[in-house]
Amino acid sequence: MKTEKTWIKTMIAEADKVTTKLPWERGTTRAAFIAKRKALLTAKRASA
Repeated sequence: MKTEKTWIKTMIAEADKVTTKLPWERGTTRAAFIAKRKALLTAKRASA
């Protein structure tokens, strides 16, 4: 049983070190990027 507890503690510690944001965590940033990209496409189409 002790091995399992150590393994779980190690996995939780490693998971806490992760700095990569997952798609559902970066909603506002992603929405702003998509809006900017759509605005650029609309501007290109209007000028063409």
